[in-house]
Amino acid sequence: MLGITGSIAAYKSAFLVRLLVKAGAEVKVVMTPSSNDFISKLTLSTLSKNKVLVDLFDEESWANHVMLGRWADIMLIAPLSCNTLSKMAHGQCDNLLLAVYLSATCPVVVAPAMDEDMWQHQATKENIGKLIAFGNKIIPVDKGELASGLVGDGRMAEPEAILKFIEGNFQVSGSLSGKKVFVSAGPTYEPLDPVRFIGNHSSGKMGLAIAEELYTRGADVTLIMGPSSINLPSNGIKSVRVNTAEEMYNACTKQF
Repeated sequence: MLGITGSIAAYKSAFLVRLLVKAGAEVKVVMTPSSNDFISKLTLSTLSKNKVLVDLFDEESWANHVMLGRWADIMLIAPLSCNTLSKMAHGQCDNLLLAVYLSATCPVVVAPAMDEDMWQHQATKENIGKLIAFGNKIIPVDKGELASGLVGDGRMAEPEAILKFIEGNFQVSGSLSGKKVFVSAGPTYEPLDPVRFIGNHSSGKMGLAIAEELYTRGADVTLIMGPSSINLPSNGIKSVRVNTAEEMYNACTKQF
């Protein structure tokens, strides 16, 4: 069950639906009325191959939010706007998406999207804390260019990262369940002075890919990463950043 709220990041939801369907999921979409301003029902219904629901009832039928909440294995709300976040935190129920959320018996995952000042506001932090206390999982926001033109935290995670988060948290095969693995990856830099260093061209990409595959097979994974430019995973992989060879040695020895 994919919930879409009123955010400019809703354009990413089309890509997300396509990735979920390609991965073998049956996807049903529920939209808030305001999200219609950002993405069309036609696009989402075509990609999901299911009718997109917006209203709790119309002249011809009533959307059974209780059954929708029980149908899903996972409810994902992406993007989650600041407004809907506040309503979820306080149990409000003024649209179909919120009714499905309050009726859901499955795990709920949210991918927030808002401007940096809104994301950093104390009210937002408290609302996120409430959702976590309710047992919901939060996909971390990205840092980058925002709709306002500013650069900062608040971007919705990319669809590929959201899919990896779901696969890592809910579709673990379990073949390595109970095993603890640590992976070292990336370069090390030895500073000569505040500007120059001796290092190498390792990107850390292969180590990250190995760590993610181990995690999807059920292992408890810790990734020790040198000063690489790649983003560390936002799923359940524990990560440690290091710079020098000595720091890498000490982190690996401690983890071992």
